[in-house]
Amino acid sequence: MKVYHGSYTAISLIDLSKCEKHKDFGQGFYVTRFRKQAEAWAERIGRKNNTQGVVTEFEFFESAFTSWNYKVLRFEVYSEAWLEFVVANRNPKNDSPTHDYDIIEGPIADDKIQRRLDTFLKGKISKKAFLDELRHHEETHQICFCTPRALMMLENESGTSSDHLCSIEDMGERIIETLMLDYDIDDDKAADVFFSSQTFTQVSNEMTDVFKKPWQEIYEMLKKELGK
Repeated sequence: MKVYHGSYTAISLIDLSKCEKHKDFGQGFYVTRFRKQAEAWAERIGRKNNTQGVVTEFEFFESAFTSWNYKVLRFEVYSEAWLEFVVANRNPKNDSPTHDYDIIEGPIADDKIQRRLDTFLKGKISKKAFLDELRHHEETHQICFCTPRALMMLENESGTSSDHLCSIEDMGERIIETLMLDYDIDDDKAADVFFSSQTFTQVSNEMTDVFKKPWQEIYEMLKKELGK
């Protein structure tokens, strides 16, 4: 899936520690499948920082949504569950993360919704009235990558990201690192699992062109081989 991030500058490396807290889904790196939404945000934040504003395009590997490796939360539409989750994350009194999800997808609380949300929190409108308003709001979309391991499923389309792996050696290092995290094994065991696999045999055979695939796809091949 093509996804987009609007900012005052192009994004090459992602540092979650620099991402703002108290956003809709907590601290994390946010993207959207709607380019126009990212363009609007880039224009807005660009004006704020006296720059043109830039939209960075990424490829998101949607297998993360169904993978046993990732803890995922998805809100299909505005709902009471979405509202409660956003309120908890936006509460400035919550200094610690309110959840332990890797990836979260759902609608966005844009400026208009934020203003009405403030009104709701002040008790000036009921929850039912607020939710009724949300049902008529135009469709929005965002995905939040909350953990470093979640970012492994996001690849910068410009090819400048550190996650854009161009050699079998680099690919192997990333896959071994991920095996260590997902299977709770040391580096020697992870290396043995990868290098003794049929997946590695295919990767190392230039006749197959498998090595040209993104490392995330090759890792999915390896998981299938391992029965996970």
